[in-house]
Amino acid sequence: MAASWPALQYEELTWHPAASVFPRAGAATHPFTYRAAVPPHIGALQPNLDSRTTQLALEAEKELARFDAAQGGSIASSAPVLLRSEASSSSQIENLNASARFILSAELGAKRSRNAELIAGNTRALQAALELAGDFSSTSILQMHATLLASQPRHAPGQWRQEAVWIGTHSDSPAGADYVAPGHERVPELIEDLVRFGLRTDIPALVSVAITHAQFETIHPFTDGNGRTGRAIAQSMLRRHGVTRNVAVPVSAGLLADVRGYHAALTAYRNGEIAPMIDAFAHASLRAVANASRLVAEIQAIRKSWDDRLTARKNSNAWKLLDVIAQRPVLNSAAAARALGVQQPNVYPPLNALVEAGILKNKTEHQLGPFWRNDEVLQAIDAFAARAGRRDRT
Repeated sequence: MAASWPALQYEELTWHPAASVFPRAGAATHPFTYRAAVPPHIGALQPNLDSRTTQLALEAEKELARFDAAQGGSIASSAPVLLRSEASSSSQIENLNASARFILSAELGAKRSRNAELIAGNTRALQAALELAGDFSSTSILQMHATLLASQPRHAPGQWRQEAVWIGTHSDSPAGADYVAPGHERVPELIEDLVRFGLRTDIPALVSVAITHAQFETIHPFTDGNGRTGRAIAQSMLRRHGVTRNVAVPVSAGLLADVRGYHAALTAYRNGEIAPMIDAFAHASLRAVANASRLVAEIQAIRKSWDDRLTARKNSNAWKLLDVIAQRPVLNSAAAARALGVQQPNVYPPLNALVEAGILKNKTEHQLGPFWRNDEVLQAIDAFAARAGRRDRT
């Protein structure tokens, strides 16, 4: 039996064009009406799923949990890499692309790539989402958004929007838009209803995550960063439900493989069909587990190879630094010192030992001093992103 779910309703609102010195050709100059979505309240709704969709969701949930738990400490050591891979994949869905080297350098203050800076912000938002998993609320959602867009004050980080937002066509008005989100006055109440649904324990975890995500994207409560915040919420909910306990499995990398299907599932959800979005998350989870398993294995093999290449004395901090590099393959001296728990001047000998062993390379970043990097791990992370790929490039 097909899943039943209430479709969007619509209301007519009035748009008042702002005066512009250089108006776009054909742009409206007088007030006009447009249709904005009115999403249903879902807090008390019960998903009605067919057996195929239910089984697929449960299978994917089981695989996520197995990946998170089965390898224990060995996979936990890759948690920072997986977190950044999720941040990068989620950003790629929004057409924000950068290499692993640039992203990790941006986390250390480098200003070589604006995209990398934005992706670094997404990493911080995901970390906040995991830390806030025990408190899923409207306040925690605002905190995630505030962290994500901390460097973009024009988008009111951590505040619900106070204006109309839409998808498609032009940026200056909702005329002809593919989708117009609900009027901003509705946002707080819709988010509280969303939270009520997301906190329920009578719905399978991945089903809850998929529906909550689709409803959040339908509400579109911010002027920017809705997609990235919505996918951070998904990670927070997986942690809250206990599906993941150690790592952020890069589910967004699975979604990235079929962005067109992901967007079609959002459209279907708005038309009253929930199965496509649940399918999208389930298939994305299975793809993510397969891809991330390969990434973890590659990094473990790289890390093991370093033991044969490093000839420093056994009590040297260079040996301890190897595990740090496997998790964070771009470092400056301050980050390396913090990771080892030593004073910054004492970190240069182990760093130099790793350069001599051919494990690290160093380069001076403009006004920031030297950075050290391992190209093997960086290449493995970039290969993970390439495998995730995109089926649609439009």
